[in-house]
Amino acid sequence: MTEITLLIVDDHPVVRDGLRGMFDTQPGFRVLGEAAGGTEGVELALALDPDVVLMDLRMPAGGGVDAIAALARHGARCRVLVLTTYDTDTDTLPAIEAGATGYLLKDAPRDELFAAVRAAAEGRTVLSPAVATRLVTAVRRPAGPADATLSAREREILALVARGTSNREIAAELFISEATVKTHLTHLYGKLAVKDRAAAVAAGYDRGILGRA
Repeated sequence: MTEITLLIVDDHPVVRDGLRGMFDTQPGFRVLGEAAGGTEGVELALALDPDVVLMDLRMPAGGGVDAIAALARHGARCRVLVLTTYDTDTDTLPAIEAGATGYLLKDAPRDELFAAVRAAAEGRTVLSPAVATRLVTAVRRPAGPADATLSAREREILALVARGTSNREIAAELFISEATVKTHLTHLYGKLAVKDRAAAVAAGYDRGILGRA
């Protein structure tokens, strides 16, 4: 059996220790390193060249989606298997779109996690049942009016904009990069047919996306 090398990226030391312990005692796996955030995770992945990166999503020191996108831009060989507690559309869809090979929740049984890592190393897509259902629903969801197409994350950002929050503050609060905030703003501007923040907020209130005080 070919040994599969791993990098663990999670901001919780207990989670990293637990995952390392699981894989170190399981034949066929070797953990090359650990990172506490997405930024460090990208640096280590490029330096250590693991077969699979186990990636959390919401981390103060660099979010998982941005890290996945960065690895794709660098042409990294590793496959990224998201391992998180979050299964909402605002987490699953961006992670898959960014290039994640698989998406599992942290309550997955040990054997399922081992099998998922082996599958990811081979380039096969692995999705937890809850995530697979969400993706199928999202694909089949019929298009509605413009305001109805705003994603949950776009609505979240629009609400923060309405409170006068800057891009930098939004990025810090949502654990994403300023570039990602700007991308979401560009998308919601297009969906609302507006050109700036003020017009977006006005349209949000006018269409009932933002609740009135």
